[in-house]
Amino acid sequence: MGYVIVDIRKIPHGGIRQGKGWLAMTKQTTTFQISGMTCASCAARIEKGLNRIEGVSNAAVNLTMETARVEFDAELTGPAALMDRVDSLGFKAELHKETELPGKSAELKRLRMRFYIAAILSLPLLAAMAGHFEFLSFLALPDWLMNPWFQLALATPVQFWIGGPFYAGAYKALRNRSANMDVLVAMGTSAAYLYSFYETVAFAGDGMHRLELYYETSALLISFLLLGKLLESLAKGRTSQAIGALMGLQAKHANVVRDGQELRLPLEEVMPGDLVLVKPGEKIPVDGTVVGGSSYVDESMLTGESVPVRKEAEDRVIGATMNGKGALTVRAVNVGRNSVLAQIIRVVEEAQGSKAPIQRIADVISGIFVPIVIGLAVATFLLWYFAIRPGEFPDALRTAIAVLVIACPCALGLATPTSIMAGSGRAAELGILFKGGEHLERAHGIDVIVLDKTGTVTEGKPRLTDLELEPDFEPAPLQSWIMAAEGSSEHPLAEAIVAGLRERGSVPAAEVEHFAAVPGYGIEAVVEGRAIVIGTRRFLLGRGIPISDAKLERLAALEAEAKTVMLAAVDGVYAASIGVADTIKPTSRSAVSALKALGLEVMMVTGDNEATALAVARQAGIEHTLAEVLPEGKAHEVKLLQAQGKKVAMVGDGINDAPALAAADIGIAMGTGTDIAMETADITLMRGDLNGLADAMDLSRRTMSNIKQNLFWALAYNAVGIPIAAAGLLAPWVAGAAMALSSVSVVLSALRLQRYRKQGKQEIA
Repeated sequence: MGYVIVDIRKIPHGGIRQGKGWLAMTKQTTTFQISGMTCASCAARIEKGLNRIEGVSNAAVNLTMETARVEFDAELTGPAALMDRVDSLGFKAELHKETELPGKSAELKRLRMRFYIAAILSLPLLAAMAGHFEFLSFLALPDWLMNPWFQLALATPVQFWIGGPFYAGAYKALRNRSANMDVLVAMGTSAAYLYSFYETVAFAGDGMHRLELYYETSALLISFLLLGKLLESLAKGRTSQAIGALMGLQAKHANVVRDGQELRLPLEEVMPGDLVLVKPGEKIPVDGTVVGGSSYVDESMLTGESVPVRKEAEDRVIGATMNGKGALTVRAVNVGRNSVLAQIIRVVEEAQGSKAPIQRIADVISGIFVPIVIGLAVATFLLWYFAIRPGEFPDALRTAIAVLVIACPCALGLATPTSIMAGSGRAAELGILFKGGEHLERAHGIDVIVLDKTGTVTEGKPRLTDLELEPDFEPAPLQSWIMAAEGSSEHPLAEAIVAGLRERGSVPAAEVEHFAAVPGYGIEAVVEGRAIVIGTRRFLLGRGIPISDAKLERLAALEAEAKTVMLAAVDGVYAASIGVADTIKPTSRSAVSALKALGLEVMMVTGDNEATALAVARQAGIEHTLAEVLPEGKAHEVKLLQAQGKKVAMVGDGINDAPALAAADIGIAMGTGTDIAMETADITLMRGDLNGLADAMDLSRRTMSNIKQNLFWALAYNAVGIPIAAAGLLAPWVAGAAMALSSVSVVLSALRLQRYRKQGKQEIA
């Protein structure tokens, strides 16, 4: 199976050439910021309206994030038409800014001010209400506090000024032939206020202190609803902490050299190709390549590795990583939205804004819930007025208002998106990027984890592990000859040998007089007049170089440890054995143990030979291994497992893993691997640590459990609350407080996911 990698930045406007024309690529995805939503019914109405537009293939509205993510055909519609549609539904849509966090501070300030004013005006009404209770008759309340005109003066601004947005939302909803929370609140509070207003005007001066007025019901109800919204907004802001933390990592300015002058520019003005000076102790502002200087860079924000990495000319650096004590000159490659950090933020935002399949349950219920509640409230009023307490209008009205208010489906609408936000946000903090809520949901049902070997279980980079020299040779000269001969080779194993000898203090011999590589076998070289042969056992034996049985036994023992062993000879005499291995990652064994503890079956599939594969699997604690499997064979093995009814997650890091990643129920890429693997995958482990895999599986399970708990309690709350309200056992203002607190409790329940602690511990294999 072949692959073509296309640089989309080089595609002419319109698409990719196919035959004699261009293959149209007009599909776009845009995120909008939505204002004016108050409950799940609002989100459902916007979603339905957008999905009806020609050219829109999918629209998902997130009540918690207050966003709409829309996929559309740019030839049939565009952002302007989509925003107009949202506006026509009575809401406000703007293009989402990537630097904008949910829960804007200005909006929070307005909400807080509205609540404070409502509370100040409502407290005297609460005191007046207390005066009607016999057990509080000892309270000496002033007459003016009980005066209906005074109560009217306090309740009116709360009803129509503070509560104005509820009326506006209700009008917009009814104009579009739908109903939402605003309709319930407007109906309930208006009924209480207008009845009290009628009583005040109709019986003015006629025993006014004995009137049954409900100004406190409407005012307190609006106050409690505002308090609930305020607490809910504050809690929802905490679910966005992951994005805020990621944004906070980015440098704000960069020192750029242009026309020989050093300029300190805002990051937005830096262009690809600019030379950026990074001083000691500064954050690296852009992704780029070092062209001057050297330093150690702390890349822990990306890799999780606490040890700084040395950077010098030609090395790649990533924006938002921290420079050490040296100065670097970096040529900018990726800036702005193309940087690694910006892409990570974008993935997290999309995951938090996406809709998990389980949310469809809440959407269906919310879409029909409000009309049903209005019907129940009307039925409750009629039952009380004609049957339970015939002719007692105040009692029937009070009970109907309580039903209207307590049944609001806010908690139901918040149950899923808040958990998705909190779960995916916490995952991002741990270096785990879920590309969407559907992947976060699907991961909890995985049965089998299939691991690639190279770069996944192992480091993916061969290292010199063993060097056994014959006593007949001086160590220093022998190592320098081997290093010089291997230094002329471009083979990865040769590079590992040279790097390992350099770490041991060896220096290559000055002159290599002759060099020849025999592919698949080894090399021959003449170094300082010495004939050097390095290669496989067969290679040396083919050159007539004798090897003792004891050496051959030692060779077999090293190979059983998953090491590639090469032998060296000098002037026809056996001189050394060299062991090179792709060593297992320090965290692999603990990660496999953590996965097993979660009840998951773990297996390894690799293209390496069986002896090496079994040795690595043994070190990692993996019991099921398939070796010598071609790239397309990995995808076939995944499909065989799926045919057995198992849900499979494939974990890999290379181009050869892409087919299996795409075939699996969940594809998981190591962030240290290739871009194509990460593009194909549903989850990316940014730190290349398999412990992140256990975290991803466990977080998925905990998130789904949290969603189910939230949905259960949201539905149970309504199932219990409506009958209690209909029975006349709840005052309307108490029902309003309970409804507001139910929404807050759902958000706080989701926030428990942010306290998640990592699985597994680092373990040296």
